[in-house]
Amino acid sequence: MLRTFQRGVMWAAVCAVSAGLASAQMGTFMGRVLGEDGKPVQGVIIKIERKDIKGNWQTKTNKRGEWVYSGMPIGGVFTISCEYNGQVMDVLNGVRSQMGDPVELKDFCDLQKIMAKRKAMEQAQQSGQVSQEVLKEMTPEQRAAMEKQLKERAAQMARNKALNDAFNAGYAALQAKDYQTAIENLQKASEIDPKQVAVWAQLAAAYEGMARTKTGAERDEFFQKAADAYVKAIELQPGDAGLHNNYGLVLAQMKKLNEASAELEKAVALDPPGGGKYMYNLGAVYINTNQVEPAIAAFKKAIELNPKYAPAWYQYCTAMSGKMQLKPDGTPVPPEGMKEACEKYLELDASGPNAEAVRGLLQLISGKIETTYENPDAKKATKKKK
Repeated sequence: MLRTFQRGVMWAAVCAVSAGLASAQMGTFMGRVLGEDGKPVQGVIIKIERKDIKGNWQTKTNKRGEWVYSGMPIGGVFTISCEYNGQVMDVLNGVRSQMGDPVELKDFCDLQKIMAKRKAMEQAQQSGQVSQEVLKEMTPEQRAAMEKQLKERAAQMARNKALNDAFNAGYAALQAKDYQTAIENLQKASEIDPKQVAVWAQLAAAYEGMARTKTGAERDEFFQKAADAYVKAIELQPGDAGLHNNYGLVLAQMKKLNEASAELEKAVALDPPGGGKYMYNLGAVYINTNQVEPAIAAFKKAIELNPKYAPAWYQYCTAMSGKMQLKPDGTPVPPEGMKEACEKYLELDASGPNAEAVRGLLQLISGKIETTYENPDAKKATKKKK
């Protein structure tokens, strides 16, 4: 019995030694994470991925910014990464576990250094210059990526300069009513970047200005180009009421009245407070193209949308005056609503630029117009006979 007990003790001892050897086959990784201010950061996620054999582990930093993960198989090859605020901040590839002392990753996930490096790289991208210190900190992959970004940025800057130069030259020419120069430069700008709303809008205005200097087929051609440019602008920015307004006015010049009205209605729907002016503009185009009835309808809609818009009341009053009739005794008979429109204009703008003309119309309505006619030559002949 004694021998048996001793043998049992020896076996236990052997087992204990074997267990110790087994634990020595497992490695440990450890590190510490400091923030931009140099203070420990809690809750940073540390991910460990074994690359030679599939395996994934994860832990977090404690209040002291420390993290430890044990039980890593000896001889394994690992990739270790850290995540802070949902972003991967640092990655170490090819890390190997070891027997004995833990593998301490001293320079891993130093947020102060990482953020300083990122800021330096951002400044390099903005300035187009990379300092030697930044280059030293970069991996070959980072250097290649930086060079690519700098080349792309230089190309973009050159493109932006060409675009701005062409646009500014075109805009200046448009303001000077040099429509040909404006068109040439704005066309160039549209080719450099066809996604710029302002370019298409100004190009449309240049074509429209050129159209007004032409007649016949040339006039029609430039108005069509203006319309096409406005379509491009609207495709890029369909919610812009001003673009629909301007496009509608060009269509009206082209005598596409139904389409013009539809565009002006869109402008009103997109910008109800400006609706009165949009319909007023349409009425003005109709007046200028001798289309009285559509003009009257547009001015009426304008004052319905904005009852305090004095110019619309004036235009409605004067447009209606063209429909006055005369009684046999020469008394003017104004169409319904004309007198009230004239009076409303004076109520809103009694000292305005059109006030005297409106007072003259009101005086005409209240008086009589001489309808008899005598031939002055006949009167002279009668006097000679006497």
